[in-house]
Amino acid sequence: MKLKIGDNVVVITGKDKGQVGKIKTIFKNKNTVVVTGLNLKTKHLKSTNKEDPGKILNIDAPIHQSNIMLCDLDNIKIRFKIIMRDGSKVRISKKTGQSIN
Repeated sequence: MKLKIGDNVVVITGKDKGQVGKIKTIFKNKNTVVVTGLNLKTKHLKSTNKEDPGKILNIDAPIHQSNIMLCDLDNIKIRFKIIMRDGSKVRISKKTGQSIN
């Protein structure tokens, strides 16, 4: 997986198409990520005792990695470049050519 926690991503399919968010959690075994503020699901909680009322919570649900695209702050696509000196990969913005790491 080419994504890291804290990366900016754009949703490319689904109900949140075109929205930008940051990666909060990555599940590598299922190839899914949780993006803050996107793909919200409602969860209803019952009251545990008489003083505590029930709640309705909005929870961030996971999105498959094929439905998101890594991007820069300005929704610019990113490419990878291999540095010949040490053989390491660097993520670079396609438009500006600046390193993102």
